[in-house]
Amino acid sequence: IIKISVASFEKKIKFVDNINQPFMENYNVDQKIQEFMARIEAKNPNEPEFLQAVKEVAVTVIPFISTRKEYTGKKLLERMAEPERTIIFRVPWVDDKGEIQVNRGFRIQMNSAIGPYKGGIRFHPTVNLSVLKFLAFEQTFKNSLTTLPMGGGKGGADFDPQGKSDNEIMRFCQAFMTEMCKHIGPETDVPAGDIGVGAREIGYLFGQYKKIRNEFTGVLTGKGLAYGGSLIRPEATGYGVVYFAEQMLKTIGQDFKGKTVCVSGFGNVAWGVVKKATELGGKVVTISGPDGYIYDKDGISGEKIDYLLELRASGNNRAEDYAKKFPSAEFHAGKRPWEVKCDVAIPAATQNELHLEDAKNLVANGVICVTEAANMPSSLDAINHFLGNKVLFSPGKASNAGGVATSGLEMTQNSIRLNWSSEEVDARLKEIMIGIHKACRDYGKEEDGYVNYVKGANIAGFVKVAEAMLAQGVV
Repeated sequence: IIKISVASFEKKIKFVDNINQPFMENYNVDQKIQEFMARIEAKNPNEPEFLQAVKEVAVTVIPFISTRKEYTGKKLLERMAEPERTIIFRVPWVDDKGEIQVNRGFRIQMNSAIGPYKGGIRFHPTVNLSVLKFLAFEQTFKNSLTTLPMGGGKGGADFDPQGKSDNEIMRFCQAFMTEMCKHIGPETDVPAGDIGVGAREIGYLFGQYKKIRNEFTGVLTGKGLAYGGSLIRPEATGYGVVYFAEQMLKTIGQDFKGKTVCVSGFGNVAWGVVKKATELGGKVVTISGPDGYIYDKDGISGEKIDYLLELRASGNNRAEDYAKKFPSAEFHAGKRPWEVKCDVAIPAATQNELHLEDAKNLVANGVICVTEAANMPSSLDAINHFLGNKVLFSPGKASNAGGVATSGLEMTQNSIRLNWSSEEVDARLKEIMIGIHKACRDYGKEEDGYVNYVKGANIAGFVKVAEAMLAQGVV
């Protein structure tokens, strides 16, 4: 049995059993969560990231299910936690030395209740079944929140693009797509980019798909503008995060003007966050990489924001280069930026980068808003600390949905064979993020007025998928 923390629930609810007995008056909801997680753990051993993601949803959704008779006895959450299809395949390719290399490719088609599978492709040495299942599970809820007709999926390979030549990356992408093309399509599964898969990789993947299938369709998003891509897609996730944070701040009568902002990472997401937060009057003072973080007391703006693109394109993953370029900035080797005093914290690097001690530092330093830009960057202990101290906190499945929302807008543009202006795409993105915030606020508002965005996002995402699954029967 897994011990589950349900600190955010101060009172017990009478539980409705979802297996055999419709109403059990004194059934403890904590026990039900434990039993659910024990079943999930037994079926998914040695998958810590996936179990963490499911647990984070279970502690909020299972108490909600217990209050809704129409959801009982259907094993809805258990079905959502089981991929509809898990595809694992060999990816052999030849490097520049003429040597054969073999990688492992994946595609997790998690849930298609509300639309074709939708989710990114990640190329990174850490890619494994647990990571991709957690991402696909999160994607199901995230895509539901956008209100667009997209199911949840995720894919990738344990291939490391770092240090590879352009030709090696092209050959790997072609080998990867040669197998994956059998399982995707514009009405079935529409992948996008993710860590290690940018515009270059999407281009190679799309070219190979087009050659093999002999069709030009919107089967991938994040494409170049010359062949069906959407304006502001690279910035979209970061922009959406800031739009969501702006709505969070409005609930307490504040905005970004004059706020000090700490950001982790320096990739496309962090770049978009820095651009939009600065535009709205915030002062971003940190970015980070695997080597440590930089603190720029003057703020990251103007040419410094433009330099983030150069830093990202360099492929060396060293935040220290920023301090070399701008000597007024301080570099802190081997550390994360959460020790810096700030009003708004935006983790935008990777999963599990913000731990309990980091959360304690942020709270002690007076942080008022923590908005996740990466997927599951905060540990459960850190999340509980933020919630326990009534800090405004948003999980990534809600606040970083701007990227997939804009991918959905790209799919729409592909379908109607039209391109919208950057202003129109940005306006639609902002409207979607405001809608996501409203749904999370409505489901997450507690008796004292505090908005528990974790609960709100999980329940709002769950409800739409659950209703579709109920309507479609046991499939």
